[in-house]
Order: sequence, then C-alpha cells, then structure tokens
Amino acid sequence: MQKLLSLLIVLISGILYFLLETPQTPTEPETTVKKNEKYYQTRMCDTLEGEVEHILFDKTRVDCLTSEHAIEVDFAKKWAEGIGQALYYAEVTGKKPAVGLIVGEGDQKYLKRLEKVAQTYRIKVIVIPK
Repeated sequence: MQKLLSLLIVLISGILYFLLETPQTPTEPETTVKKNEKYYQTRMCDTLEGEVEHILFDKTRVDCLTSEHAIEVDFAKKWAEGIGQALYYAEVTGKKPAVGLIVGEGDQKYLKRLEKVAQTYRIKVIVIPK
C-alpha cells in the first residue's frame, strides 16, 4: 500500500511538473530570425512609396511598382530570374526595370553578376541588406 501511495505521489508530481512548467522563450536575438522575400519586398517598397504586388493583365505580379520603376525583389542566388522578370514587368508597365537584390554574407558574386548585366540592359540595381 505504501509503495502504491509513493508511486501515485511520483506520478502526480510528474504530471504537475509538466503542466505547470513555464514555456521557455527563445534565446536567439531577433536579427537571426530568417525573413522571407515578402518581408524585404514590403520594407523596400514602403520606403520607395511604391505599390506592393501590383497585378498585371496576365495575373503576374510586380513585386514593387513605383512611379518610375517596375522592381523585382529576389534573394541573391536568384539574380538571373530577377533580371528576366524585371525586364518583362518594365515592358508591360512602361516603367524602367529594376531588381531589388537581397544580399547577405557570401552573396557578393551574385551581386557582381547582376551588376554586369544590369549595366548593359540599363536595369537599376537596389541592394537590400539581409
């Protein structure tokens, strides 16, 4: 009987421990949290006072449309995709093409590639720090 009572106390203590345990808050600073493309797109477009995700006649979306530019926002590794989309959006909207490139550590090679092509095709490059 005493062993049963001891076992019951241990079980109840364990259950209470798990039920009353306070959740741990993350110890990582906010700056290490990964952000998606939409976060950078919205932040940049708000700064430029543009329209986020402007929908075109064919249901494609310009990431940011300003009075002067049709801007495609992409992470650095997608620099080539950004060029194609920016040129297409510029053609359809009558605006100048621009690529907002989200650049972090180790992404300089992608930025240099974009800048080389951008110079030839008059594409504005907007560097967005990661």
